[in-house]
Amino acid sequence: MSPSAPLAIARCATAPHAAERPPVLRERGQREVFCGLTGIVWLHRKIQDAFFLVVGSRTCAHLLQSAAGVMVFAEPRFATAIIEERDLAGMADCNDELDRVVDRLLSRRPDIKLLFLVGSCPSEVIKLDLSRAAARLSNKHAGATRILAYSGSGIETTFTEGEDACLAALVPDLPADRSGAASLLLVGALPDVVEDQFLRLFAALGIAPVHVLPARRAGAMPPVGANTRFLLAQPFLGETARALENRGAVRLDALFPFGADGTTDWLHAAATAFGIEEMHFRRTVAKGRARAKRAIAHAADRLAGKRVFFLPDSQLEIPLARFLATEVGMVPVEVGTPYLHRAHLARELTRLPAGTPISEGQDVDRQLDRVRAARPDLTVCGLGLANPLEAEGLTTKWAIELVFAPIHGFDQAGDLAELFARPLRRRAGLTV
Repeated sequence: MSPSAPLAIARCATAPHAAERPPVLRERGQREVFCGLTGIVWLHRKIQDAFFLVVGSRTCAHLLQSAAGVMVFAEPRFATAIIEERDLAGMADCNDELDRVVDRLLSRRPDIKLLFLVGSCPSEVIKLDLSRAAARLSNKHAGATRILAYSGSGIETTFTEGEDACLAALVPDLPADRSGAASLLLVGALPDVVEDQFLRLFAALGIAPVHVLPARRAGAMPPVGANTRFLLAQPFLGETARALENRGAVRLDALFPFGADGTTDWLHAAATAFGIEEMHFRRTVAKGRARAKRAIAHAADRLAGKRVFFLPDSQLEIPLARFLATEVGMVPVEVGTPYLHRAHLARELTRLPAGTPISEGQDVDRQLDRVRAARPDLTVCGLGLANPLEAEGLTTKWAIELVFAPIHGFDQAGDLAELFARPLRRRAGLTV
């Protein structure tokens, strides 16, 4: 079979009738997720001359240090301005204290070109207005450092929403694109190696110019305007997409680039928007797609027919369930997600098997009851739930690993499948 035939099948798959899909179960109860501060762990590596200053408690500092594995002699691009008891009691002016911390930081680190003030639960409880503080400090340090603010508070955000809030804060300050020419914008923080792979593919397709948000340097943030077409690389960037649309940019509807089919569809959306000839597109992606299919097949034997249950954690759940169902033959028992953006996930939802239960939000006890009743072969969940479920004899996969690991694109498709196969292989090895 020629490489073009599977592509035609992937694009023309029919959607299950709406009546076959059960209504979304909306859960409202206890949550078990990391807060939005966790996004700093990958964002501070991406924007190389940015710095993230969390205005929070010692607990916030401990969380970040533990999540990032920062050693005492390292000098990372994030820190915590710790709110003390005297700040909480109103005995000190928090704005004056914050100004002193920022002044000291920027005098010590003149290489910082973009500073994010990141709100936390404590800063929001005491009603510290970080947006106003950022505007004030930006004027003070104009010409040297740009200062923005966003919230990473667990009151407001789950952990991937920290990236969404950060990128949304960047959008209003992006330069205006007045060139009059169409441009493509890739939106979402990807590992540099994955980003470079995508940029090479778009160059081979003949699509230009292609920009990335976030850029690797503060001074290289992309222009945006009415001729900007953008692809979301992550399904949790709802506020960022809205901010870009408010600037006149147009979102290209596509599957997310997980697996061979998702990556093909994502690339094809851009090729169609930019008038790339169909045969040229197929020739350009054929080798990468075939390579991805071969890599996925190595794990498919372990995964085919196995039942998987997604607890809500990262908002990656629906695209990943689609990948597992359509490309490796797993059976989704339930797909839970913290928030369901129906427009951004519309294509993903049509590819899930008919009758797949979907839940939005979280009520931990009720969802755990359903996991125990279903006894799936694999449960994808947060760190706090994994060990207790393992103790009950269930096999689990840490959801957070799927955020930190490179899983997008053709060359990572085999690694993505292997991330789900590994816990099953481990469990089989432990079985006597």
